[in-house]
Amino acid sequence: MINSKPILAVQDLAWGPKGVTILEGIGFSLSRGSRLVIVGRNGAGKSSLLRCLYRVNRPTAGRVLLDGADIWQMSGRAFARKVATVLQEMPADFGLTAREIVALGRLPHRASLFASEAVDRDIVDGTMARLDVEHLAGRGFASLSGGEKQRVMLARALVQEPDLLILDEPTNHLDIRHRLELVKLLAALPITIIATMHDLDLAAAFGDEMLVLSAGHLVAHIRPDALTSDLIRAAFDVEAEIVLDKGVPRFSFALPGKAFPSSKGETPC
Repeated sequence: MINSKPILAVQDLAWGPKGVTILEGIGFSLSRGSRLVIVGRNGAGKSSLLRCLYRVNRPTAGRVLLDGADIWQMSGRAFARKVATVLQEMPADFGLTAREIVALGRLPHRASLFASEAVDRDIVDGTMARLDVEHLAGRGFASLSGGEKQRVMLARALVQEPDLLILDEPTNHLDIRHRLELVKLLAALPITIIATMHDLDLAAAFGDEMLVLSAGHLVAHIRPDALTSDLIRAAFDVEAEIVLDKGVPRFSFALPGKAFPSSKGETPC
């Protein structure tokens, strides 16, 4: 059950490099245990917003509050104990194995950089098994495929045992089976999740809240089943037909002025 007390509150946030505004007037709150998907066309500001949420982009205006505390007033260690990220950009591996990469997620919880407790080993091993990467444990991270690297990085984030998990296109590089397995696993996690997604069908099926961005502005903060063809047109500049499948919206798209393929099933919204 979702706790009504916000875990995250974004207040009138703006950001951009000197002389340029990329994000402006962004404000929303997120209840503990919810799953928020952020959607919008390329250049809408999705990744820039995520960077503000995980303390890479310092807002030029406004605040980001985590459990009521400004994230820029928190120590890096305290922040890392609460927030974990999985990004599209893969980190330098410095010759580490997959298991060593995953184990890095335990650093915020260790008494020292050199401590390695049995509980850490159990968490690392169990998480790698859940994500089907235990067989990669001894492999060099650099030798892994894009999809394998993505799952290893998610394992590293989960062993941090965060309250908030931030994902930038988490299904990128994954094949169909692992994409479905990942979404199922994420949906079962008892933590708050924020994820950017390009696939609206996947976003609507995964999220219980949706943030729609356009040109650095917040267009809507809605439930996925409240997404309309007018809103999609405004945010993506495409026409959309929407059919509800057991309460979950499914989408067909066409360029402006182009006809849709014949639709089957329920009447489009």
